[in-house]
Amino acid sequence: MSLLINLGGIVLVGLIIWWFWLSRPGGKKPLQVSDEVTIVVESGVYEPGLIHARAGQPLTLHFDRRDPSPCAEQVIFHGLDTSEFLDDGKVTTITLQNPPEGEYRFTCQMQMYQGRLIVD
Repeated sequence: MSLLINLGGIVLVGLIIWWFWLSRPGGKKPLQVSDEVTIVVESGVYEPGLIHARAGQPLTLHFDRRDPSPCAEQVIFHGLDTSEFLDDGKVTTITLQNPPEGEYRFTCQMQMYQGRLIVD
């Protein structure tokens, strides 16, 4: 009996590790290249989690925060020196002025919510 409990615990730990650190966001087909995107923040994910944008042109992102958890209260764009607090139940607009070519991660402050911005 204790063997089953231990195996169940190991499986549970493995699922937690996969969910928060190993799963890749944006498993769906990425959006077409766009200058304006609405991102829903809910249930531990950004949807869409993969965004394509044009280099050298402003990009407007509307974050619709539907998750009241503290982890969802901030979005950080790594490599772009940009972060913003998101109000619960409201849409927060962030404009990235002329982002350079590259691939950038955007996450919550604890890096549980994860997304990617591809600029080309």
